Amino acid sequence: MASSTNAFEMAQAQFDHVAELLNLDPQVREFLRWPLREYHFRVPIRMDDGTIRVFEGFRVQHNDARGPHKGGLRFHAAETADTVRALAMWMTWKCAVADIPLGGGKGGVIVDPSTLSVSEKERLVRGYMKQIWKNIGPRNDVPAPDVGTTPQMMGWMMDEYSTLCGEYTPGVITGKPVGGGGSLGRTEATGYGVVYHIREAMKHLKLDSSQCSAAIQGFGNVAQYAAIGFIELLKGKVVCVSYWDREDRAPYTVSKEDGIDPHFLMSITDQYGSVDKEKAKKAGYVIEDAEAWISKDVDVLIPAALEGQINAETVQKISDQVKIIAEGANGPTTPDADAVLKTRNIFVIPDFLCNAGGVTTSYFESVQNDMNFYWTREEVLEKLDTKMTQAFKSVLDMSEKEKVCMRDAAYMVSIARVVKAMQLRGWI
Repeated sequence: MASSTNAFEMAQAQFDHVAELLNLDPQVREFLRWPLREYHFRVPIRMDDGTIRVFEGFRVQHNDARGPHKGGLRFHAAETADTVRALAMWMTWKCAVADIPLGGGKGGVIVDPSTLSVSEKERLVRGYMKQIWKNIGPRNDVPAPDVGTTPQMMGWMMDEYSTLCGEYTPGVITGKPVGGGGSLGRTEATGYGVVYHIREAMKHLKLDSSQCSAAIQGFGNVAQYAAIGFIELLKGKVVCVSYWDREDRAPYTVSKEDGIDPHFLMSITDQYGSVDKEKAKKAGYVIEDAEAWISKDVDVLIPAALEGQINAETVQKISDQVKIIAEGANGPTTPDADAVLKTRNIFVIPDFLCNAGGVTTSYFESVQNDMNFYWTREEVLEKLDTKMTQAFKSVLDMSEKEKVCMRDAAYMVSIARVVKAMQLRGWI
C-alpha cells in the first residue's frame, strides 16, 4: 500500500496547523520547522564476494532543547532524507509528550537488509558508526533500532563506538541485547505501550475491551506485541495482521475470523516479518490482499507498518464499526485522511503519543546504563504503564480543555514543553 505522500511535508503541515492554534511566534515556528543539523555521508563496505559497495547514510538531529537527541536507525530500500527529517521531528514531539528529558533525532541507510549476509550487515553498521561517531554520544545523540535493524546490530554499533572512543560506553545506543547493556521489557515496550493507550481510550469511551476486536497492519515488533497485548492484557480479539512477503515481494493480510494466535504466527515468521503462507493456510488462516486489514468490521484499527497508509483513498474503506485508530506506526495517517476521521468521530490516538512506549523504555535503558544497575521486566513494564497513562491523560485533558482532536492536543502539549525548554535555555 505505497503512498506518494512526502513525510517531511506532512510533519511540517501538522506542526504548522498547531503552531497557528498556539499562536506561536513566527521566528520560533521557523526554528522548529527544520532540523538543527543533518549529516549525510557515504559508507563503503567490502561485500562477501570481495567487491566494494557504497551505501548512503543519514543522521538528522531535529531539536535537543529538552535533552540529547533520540531516535532510531532505519535500514530500508526506500529511505530518503525527507523521511528521516520527518521521523526526527516526530521524535522531538514524542519525547516531549511522554515527558522524558530527550530531544528528537533519526538515522537511516538506503539498503534492503534482507539482501545482506550477517557479516555484511555487521560491516555496514560498524561502517555507519565510523562515519558518525564524533557527532553522537550518551549526552549528545542516542540512536536505537528501527525498521530493518535489530538488537544485535545495536550491540555491534555500541562495540564500535566503545572501540573508537576508548572506553566501554553502553549508553551511546539503546535497544541493545539483554546481557549486552539492554533492558528487559524493551522488546515488547512499543507494542505494549500502544495497548496501554488503547486501554485508556476504551475507558474514556466506556467500551468493554473483552468485547472488542482489532485489525493490525504490519507484523514486525510493534504489531506482534500490540497483538499479544490486545489479546492477553485487554482480553480482546485480533482478527488479522498484514505482512510483507519476501518471496513474492508483495504485502498480504493473514486473517482468522475467530481470532489469530500471534504466538503461532511469530513461530512461522522470519526476522523480517514475512509469514510462511503455507503453514498459515494449514492452520486455518486466510491469506487476503494487502488492504484487507483496513476494511475489517472491528472496533480498533492499529496501523503499525509504514507512514502514509491511511490516506484519502484508503480512509474510505474503514468500517462504520471502527471506534478507535491507534497509530502504532510513525505518520500512518495523512492530513486529508485525518480530516475525514474527524467528521466520522473516530477516536484517533496519534502516533507520537501512541507509540512512545519504545522511546520511553529506551530512556529507561539509558538510565540503567548510567546507574550500571538493571531493573526486572516487571519493574520496567510497570514504570512504562505509569508513564504512558500519564501521557494519555495529559493529552486527553488538553483535548477536552481546548476542544480539539487528540492529535492537535498532543502537539499542543509537546510543542509547549519544547518551547518552554528553549526559553529556559535562552534560545528564544
